Amino acid sequence: MSTKPAATPKGQILVVDNQPDNLRLLSAILAAQGYRVQKAISGKQALKAALTAPPDLILLDINMPEMNGYEVCMQLKSCAETCDIPVIFISGLDHVADKVQAFRVGGRDYITKPFQLEEVVVRVESQLTIRRLQMNLQEKTRLLEEQNQKLLQEIESRRRAEAALQQANEQLLHYARSDNLTEIANRRHFDEYLLLQWRQGEREQLSLSLILCDIDYFKAYNDTYGHLAGDACLKRVAKAISLGVTRPQDLVARYGGEEFAAILPNTNFQEAVRVASAIHFQVRQLQIPHALSQVSNWITLSQGISTTVPSDRDSPEALIASADKALYQAKQRGRNQYCAYGPRLPNLETVEFSLKQYIFEE
Repeated sequence: MSTKPAATPKGQILVVDNQPDNLRLLSAILAAQGYRVQKAISGKQALKAALTAPPDLILLDINMPEMNGYEVCMQLKSCAETCDIPVIFISGLDHVADKVQAFRVGGRDYITKPFQLEEVVVRVESQLTIRRLQMNLQEKTRLLEEQNQKLLQEIESRRRAEAALQQANEQLLHYARSDNLTEIANRRHFDEYLLLQWRQGEREQLSLSLILCDIDYFKAYNDTYGHLAGDACLKRVAKAISLGVTRPQDLVARYGGEEFAAILPNTNFQEAVRVASAIHFQVRQLQIPHALSQVSNWITLSQGISTTVPSDRDSPEALIASADKALYQAKQRGRNQYCAYGPRLPNLETVEFSLKQYIFEE
């Protein structure tokens, strides 16, 4: 024999009244409507029941011994576990002041005795509907807050990942552009930056200077002091050249082996000579002993300078070739000096520097 499953209760209601007849009548009415009903005959019993198994709604009488309905409601509203439970006062008191007091202590509705069955049912259903809507809204708000929190965490996680990726990319770019030994720009970065500055100089018709530097008799230094000492020497010379080239837009690079280069954007020949002199001074200050050098007891540099205003008739390679030719001449004429070479050198003023000056015209 099959049986129908019991209907799910529409909600749980706590009825509080010290009159047994009222309790039985209200309980019967509500149970007939499909509600699960709890009963309490005193305020203290009602508080205990509400804390033990919080109902969805409370029907509360006012006139009760020991603790009246107002006091019960105030205690319910002061407790975190029961403060959101809607309370409908149901009382024989019909004065406006009584109703005002009921709402003031936290009641949601007020039914006057003797009550009508339809009125009780409608008011109960109305408050439970409001309660369900409030709980649904609270749940949706909670879920939305959780989703927002997860979204914020995901955004923060992605921000950190992007920052880490950017930092890693910057490090990779730095490694790709830097010489492993000296930690200044490498040849690849030199080529890219020279092309960039050539194009800018061509657009704006600005002078562009290049200095190529070579450590004098470096092979003899390596043979005498060893390759570890040679590496240390390259590092110190690279740092010294960087100290002589002070502007942020200038670039010092390791050109190859013991050769270094300085790209000097928006720099005319006189200014390039001053930079060459500053480089010479910084390297001399190192006082790195070089017993087999034929020009000094210390490490020295030969330098080749070339200056031009970039145009479509020339190329960065032509500027490099001019500086390289000047460097070759500096070596041929005794080293530890600079030479300048180029078809577009400006008229020069005589300036006294510690380096010997040689200017070659084509």
